[in-house]
Amino acid sequence: MELTITTNPRPERYVVSVAGEIDISNAQSLRNAIDLALEQPTERVVLDFAGVDYVDSTGIGVLVGAAHHAEEHGRGFSIVGAQPNVLRVVQLLGVDKDIDISAA
Repeated sequence: MELTITTNPRPERYVVSVAGEIDISNAQSLRNAIDLALEQPTERVVLDFAGVDYVDSTGIGVLVGAAHHAEEHGRGFSIVGAQPNVLRVVQLLGVDKDIDISAA
């Protein structure tokens, strides 16, 4: 499935909406979108994952790296609207301690 990424930049919150499956074939596109968001003058970057139904370990690595990058630059970073199977993968891998993620 193709990955679709749209953005809604605002000074207080830069939202990156993601739809599709995140895997090794498209994780770089997600990384690029997150990096661009973190370079903007915003207080918080929010990933809307309501449309994401699968994420592999490469995608999880992108998310953990982004959370650390945001923290290093004093920006808030969170994932909202995570579907149960995505939330479960994050929890099984134990990275829910590194990523602020909430369910749909």
